[in-house]
Amino acid sequence: MEQIEKPLKIDRRPMWLILADRTMHYQVFAGLIILCTVLFQLKPPQGLSVEGYHAMILFGATIFLWVSSLLPLAVTSLLAMAMIPLLGIMEAKKTYALFGNEAVFFILGAFIMAAAMSGTGLSSRLARAMLVRFGSTPKKLGLTVYLLSAFLSFCMSEHAVAAMMFPIVVEISGSLGLQSEKNSYGKLLFMSIGWGCVIGGIATFLGGARAPLAVGMLRESTGLDFSFFEWTMAAIMIVLPLLVIGYLLLLWLFPQDIDSVDEGLRFLNRKRLEVGRMSYDEIIVALVTVVTILAWVFLGKQLGLASIATLAVVALFACRVVSWQSIEEYVNWGVILMYGGAIAIASALEKTGAAQWLAGQALAGLNDSPFLVITVMSLISLLLTECISNAAVIAILLPIGISLSKSMGMDPRVMTLAVALPAGLAYCLPMGTPANAIVFSSGFLKSREMILPGMLIMAISWLLFLASAWLVWPLIGFRI
Repeated sequence: MEQIEKPLKIDRRPMWLILADRTMHYQVFAGLIILCTVLFQLKPPQGLSVEGYHAMILFGATIFLWVSSLLPLAVTSLLAMAMIPLLGIMEAKKTYALFGNEAVFFILGAFIMAAAMSGTGLSSRLARAMLVRFGSTPKKLGLTVYLLSAFLSFCMSEHAVAAMMFPIVVEISGSLGLQSEKNSYGKLLFMSIGWGCVIGGIATFLGGARAPLAVGMLRESTGLDFSFFEWTMAAIMIVLPLLVIGYLLLLWLFPQDIDSVDEGLRFLNRKRLEVGRMSYDEIIVALVTVVTILAWVFLGKQLGLASIATLAVVALFACRVVSWQSIEEYVNWGVILMYGGAIAIASALEKTGAAQWLAGQALAGLNDSPFLVITVMSLISLLLTECISNAAVIAILLPIGISLSKSMGMDPRVMTLAVALPAGLAYCLPMGTPANAIVFSSGFLKSREMILPGMLIMAISWLLFLASAWLVWPLIGFRI
């Protein structure tokens, strides 16, 4: 039977409208270039140096490109880095040296270790074993998916955890005969992945690259630092109660509508038998991961987090458990490039005085209330992260926040936490974080089933953050 060709669809709009639509991308670029050129010809505002004024214009253009996605995030960061010396904001040597920031190499090492866990099958083996061991009833299985997603996000990227857990939960849903239109239990399982990854992802430096980025910017601006243990202690006060509240909310929002998960457990057991015993590669990766995390916790200040991560990567290659070709498939090199550029532009804002000037203009009326400043900055970070990359949120807000904390006599580390922790708590929209996008792709969830519960847990997260900042952080040395 011959295939019937579809009739051609003819665009009957006026020619000028077609051309305007097809060239919109270039028009926006041209408008941005013209606007920046005009602004560069104007005199700087009072109290701002010429270099600072140029840095501020570049910062505004970078924000526009990040938010609009006219260019990939990594390309925008590289463009900003190239423009810093060209505009006379900083010397080229100093600008490009910032790409060698310790945070960039820590992020790279963490990505490679996560790739080794995924590539050898260690993380999938662990997930299946935990689900079979603790998921004997529907509620227990949902809780195990939720806590496993959270705790794995303590030690590897939340994006990698979501990508690993997703096919396992798809397998469970299929074996249980769950249907997206009928079964709320399927929605519970997939939302458990999303919320577990998001909440667990802020607990340590390893859940995502935003924490190392924030600490790198803090170190570059102030010389202050966080140890692995200090960051975890500050975050865990929010994470632990949030994990409890989050799962109770999921049970309430997505009631259990099946009586047994025996078929799902039998399927997982068959999968476990198929893969057999732990391989040599899995054992080596497990040992290197455990030793590395212990070294980060107890020796991070003395040896440096990036140095420990680099030695761990070398150990993996020396034991021949990973290859460079396999690593290239797992590591998001665009993220590495973006973070190097973000640190460079943040440093330019700080060194030229532009960040301090912006902070004074933006929050001038709040100088007498440090806690109110923390409240406002954390709320802005929480809302922005639903729309744009959490790394972009940190790159936009943290330079301003650090300068503001200096002028108010506040500990800059508190401001770093106030921007970085809420920036990781994106629950509502698929674009907020790849974990949300992966969960949404299951087909079990409609937009409103993510947005409305997400708004509720977002409000609870913010209140828990403020309570921790006010009551708990001073007890562990972070005073507002």
